Amino acid sequence: MKLKELERPAVQAWSPASQYPLYLATGTSAQQLDSSFSTNGTLEIFEVDFRDPSLDLKHKGVLSASSRFHKLIWGSFGSGLLESSGVIAGGGDNGMLILYNVTHILSSGKEPVIAQKQKHTGAVRALDFNPFQGNLLASGASDSEVFIWDLNNLNVPMTLGSKSQPPEDVKALSWNRQAQHILSSAHPSGKAVVWDLRKNEPIIKVSDHSNRMHCSGLAWHPDIATQLVLCSEDDRLPVIQLWDLRFASSPLKVLESHSRGILSVSWSQADAELLLTSAKDSQILCLNLESSEVVYKLPTQSSWCFEVQWCPRDPSVFSAASFDGWISLYSVMGRSWEVQHMRLADKISSSFSKGQPLPPLQVPEQVAQASLIPPLKKPPKWIRRPTGVSFAFGGKLVTFGLPSTRLVPQPCPRLVFISQVTTESEFLMRSTELQEALESGNLLNYCQNKSQQALLQSEKMLWQFLKVTLEQDSRMKFLKLLGYSKDELQKKVATWLKSDVGLGEGPQPKGNDLNSDRQQAFCSQASKHTTEEASASSAFFDELVPQNMTPWEIPITKDVDGLLSQALLLGELGPAVELCLKEERFADAIILAQAGGADLLKQTQERYLAKKKTKISSLLACVVQKNWKDVVCTCSLKNWREALALLLTYSSTEKFPELCDMLGTRMEQEGGRALTSEARLCYVCSGSVERLVECWAKCHQALSPMALQDLMEKAMVLNRSLELLRGPHGVSPGPATTYRVTQYANLLAAQGSLATAMSFLPRDCAQPPVQQLRDRLFHAQGSAVLGQQSPPFPYPRIVVGAIPHSKETSYRLGSQPSHQVPTPSPRPRVFTPQSSPAMPLAPSHPSPYQGPRMQNISDYRASGSQAIQPLPLGPGVRPGPQDSWKEAPAPGGNLQRNKLPETFMAPAPITAPVMSLTPELQGILPLQPPVSGVSHAPPGAPGELSLQLQHLPPEKMERKELPPEHQSLKSSFEALLQRCSLSATDLKTKRKLEEAAQRLECLYEKLCEGTHCSSGVGGPSTWQPPHVPGLPSLAGFAFVALCLDLHLWHCV
Repeated sequence: MKLKELERPAVQAWSPASQYPLYLATGTSAQQLDSSFSTNGTLEIFEVDFRDPSLDLKHKGVLSASSRFHKLIWGSFGSGLLESSGVIAGGGDNGMLILYNVTHILSSGKEPVIAQKQKHTGAVRALDFNPFQGNLLASGASDSEVFIWDLNNLNVPMTLGSKSQPPEDVKALSWNRQAQHILSSAHPSGKAVVWDLRKNEPIIKVSDHSNRMHCSGLAWHPDIATQLVLCSEDDRLPVIQLWDLRFASSPLKVLESHSRGILSVSWSQADAELLLTSAKDSQILCLNLESSEVVYKLPTQSSWCFEVQWCPRDPSVFSAASFDGWISLYSVMGRSWEVQHMRLADKISSSFSKGQPLPPLQVPEQVAQASLIPPLKKPPKWIRRPTGVSFAFGGKLVTFGLPSTRLVPQPCPRLVFISQVTTESEFLMRSTELQEALESGNLLNYCQNKSQQALLQSEKMLWQFLKVTLEQDSRMKFLKLLGYSKDELQKKVATWLKSDVGLGEGPQPKGNDLNSDRQQAFCSQASKHTTEEASASSAFFDELVPQNMTPWEIPITKDVDGLLSQALLLGELGPAVELCLKEERFADAIILAQAGGADLLKQTQERYLAKKKTKISSLLACVVQKNWKDVVCTCSLKNWREALALLLTYSSTEKFPELCDMLGTRMEQEGGRALTSEARLCYVCSGSVERLVECWAKCHQALSPMALQDLMEKAMVLNRSLELLRGPHGVSPGPATTYRVTQYANLLAAQGSLATAMSFLPRDCAQPPVQQLRDRLFHAQGSAVLGQQSPPFPYPRIVVGAIPHSKETSYRLGSQPSHQVPTPSPRPRVFTPQSSPAMPLAPSHPSPYQGPRMQNISDYRASGSQAIQPLPLGPGVRPGPQDSWKEAPAPGGNLQRNKLPETFMAPAPITAPVMSLTPELQGILPLQPPVSGVSHAPPGAPGELSLQLQHLPPEKMERKELPPEHQSLKSSFEALLQRCSLSATDLKTKRKLEEAAQRLECLYEKLCEGTHCSSGVGGPSTWQPPHVPGLPSLAGFAFVALCLDLHLWHCV
């Protein structure tokens, strides 16, 4: 994307990386003339502000120059001083070298020219400041002259030894980026000379053997001290050569991306893989030196770009100066130019609109697509994370970082460390105890221990209730816990009766002997018949009357007794009961009603309870009428224990859970926090796990691991008691219970207890969160679930990738397709990390790039260290869109995983933050030699020594068998290659033969696939070998074979 532009026929120079704000210096180019044909020179400085959306640069300073410039460079000399912006050096004609003070140019105060030196012969086209010592400036001109200037003393420059012969121009100079005493120069003859300033002589010269190399640029590798690139501006050989001085007989790599001569090259200091070039084909390319491919390409320019430079401060920005008199600033991150085009279109429209808007501009589709510049194919180094840390599922801490030593920038594996982090040790310990108790079935002792450890009386009572749910005859034991016991009641009643008899002793009238006898008889009979039915009451009253009593009379008077006698004699028990109730003879009424049947007895009881109001009448009414719902709804909450005891004693088994839940709900709604806590006892008695969880949620607004552990302990014990009572399939968790259990399982998984977390999840729960968590837990355990059935796939399957369809069924993005997309039934293969250090995982598909090796590490504690085995992991290769379901196993199949070795020791988890290395390990770790197969512990790991890595096995590619009709062709090619390899002596020829062998392999693959077999008129006999770029034809191979037979090596 173009960021800024400036119309100047000038050379350019960026301000140093330490300079802020960012500036761009321009000097009138000596190679260009404008329409006025003026030969005056100008040095200008512009501020680059990317916050400004316009394309214009802010002009900050201008200075007239005595001559035009061939080269301009901005150094950081003096930048450490107050209000100093460095030095600009310009190379002009006639050997002129001019130094400017940037601060004085910007302030327009003092004289900006520091010095003018005319020591060179010819134009000064090469300049470079030493990156280590900013006061050293190298300059090059005609006659192979190279001078080293010390800005502290500009009188006499340093001359580099004797001039190289034959004398020629110096096209480029560059200081080495690693060794401050190494300088290289490039010459038009294709030669590059490397100078050692300590010896003041050239140490090596590199040149191309073809003698067609015409060097126009030179750049050192930012990281590797012995590598440099040379570019050629000769249209016959428009190449970029990568040289390594350790092997200077031929270039290490040759890039042929341009079609015409290359004019400029710039190596990114932020990413050593990126090389920026411009050429006579009007193209600006960004090349990746590792893959030799073009990763960024600007649209073809209208004219040649003679100079490109990366911005030292912003690594994604570069500048390009072209012969049409424009300097443009671009970004390699890629973006559409549509915004800039629309802004320009609006600006033009405003000049022609005359107050009325113009119709919208219809841009052709081809132009719209051409305006889109794709970004870099690979993320550049400056936006890659050098180090990183992230928490993963299962309490894993994943860390990665750069190697401790500076390695060569080649595709080397990055070490990824996986550590287990545990922050809730007590939570895990209690969870383990609960799991063991549930598995062993020894829940009685578990509840007993919990009751003894409880500090609050309410918690102690709750655990005692939970223990009773696991025992037989739970109702009677609930009553005892509430403070009600039948044995104690009988003792209290007997004691009370004895005290009444003692108070009544003494001389009594004889007339009362009968009453005393009847009272004793009633008490004796009442103690025997308190629980008998009403049908046996007549025999009870018959036994009350002694047999030796005197005769009695039936009253026939006109008073109430007489009316009662008449009613009884006639069998009218209803009127008789009415008379007794009116006269408040309640005992007589109840006795008569009992003889009259159940309906009359019920009506009499209701009349009695309505008239007779005592402290215990309400309780009597409830017991007699068995209306337990009224007890729950109307009793005082102060007597919730008594109400619960009443339900435990009288309510039926079917109604008991509902009544207990009603009592608990009323206690939550009408009572305070204390009664809400006590309501849990009602839910324990009813066996309602769901209401117990909901009640807990009201008491614990803030969730903590230990509070959730308390809930799970009670809920799991109560759930197990229900399973023992109803069976394992008779208990189904509610939504609140499922939610809390899922939270609990997530907490366990976050602490690394995956198996325990999976055991607590409901078995037959169809809720998506539970199924998804079960799926994650199952596959996160790796080989620990070897042989177990995989849970059902919890996510909807979506076919990803292009689906072939005809034009009639094509549709746009966002519209509904007209055809049905089939949903594949098999489950896609899930990549599972292996835990065995001896058996690395082999990928199912060949991959050209080996993914990062991973390694489990142990707990890093200050008390000591523990060396463990590494855990190498293979690359997780994702299947393509077409065959992603072909490689999938059958649904419900068991995952095949390697077993852990018997000697494998699981690493201890990280339980506390690690701040720094211990003094002992600080002295040990630096002594370890940097071996490529040995890795170090992740950052911040004090207790872990270096761990041995296992190398991954090479991937094997399976290829189809070559058809028989092509076997002879393959045999001829292989024999020819073998003969050429035996005859080749230099490395360059061997390298070309290796490339030919690789291209032949591509040819064999095409032949196996049948993609190059022609079906012409002549049939198979007319088949010709397909043309592979860079591969000689069949006739060419025959000619080479003939030359080898005749020993004509020069022809080869």
